[in-house]
Amino acid sequence: MDEEAILKRWNSNPMLKPRIAKVCVNICVGKSGEPLEKASKVLEELTNQKPCRRKAKKTIRDFGIRRGEPIACTVTLRGEKAYTFLQRALQAVNNRLSERSFDKFGNVSFGIKEHIEIPGVKYIPELGIHGMDISIALERPGYRVKRRKVKRSKVGSSHLLTREEGILFLKEEFGVQVV
Repeated sequence: MDEEAILKRWNSNPMLKPRIAKVCVNICVGKSGEPLEKASKVLEELTNQKPCRRKAKKTIRDFGIRRGEPIACTVTLRGEKAYTFLQRALQAVNNRLSERSFDKFGNVSFGIKEHIEIPGVKYIPELGIHGMDISIALERPGYRVKRRKVKRSKVGSSHLLTREEGILFLKEEFGVQVV
């Protein structure tokens, strides 16, 4: 389907227009202790939310990682916070995303090599520079049926979001250029 037809469908039926379900921001340091504390502080300053720690799933001797050791921190943003953070994060990558970053359900992930590339962030020597992964989950209204407790069911295949619709949504909403 071409872009004009998709936009026409979205305008005629508001249940078909995608929205941002959540934005997950992840910084993996690879070791616990002071580096993880610094990464947590950076993430908290960027998102105004307290990060959650993530533990190593298995032991990797070459990297000095033990199973169960906290090695990463992550934050999940929803609603207005997700929109404002995403606008700043996309400016860090010059509003350009690779087409390969999108999955078949319209979700997208990209990375930022240095957090100081995000507009409005100043370099603090005590905290250092950290890279991060950002994942955007898109959905349509009505996806609640697969998460609710009572009478849970599947989302029909005709209501699932496609890769092309995810790309078009980010182009329309944030002015993203997909290469």
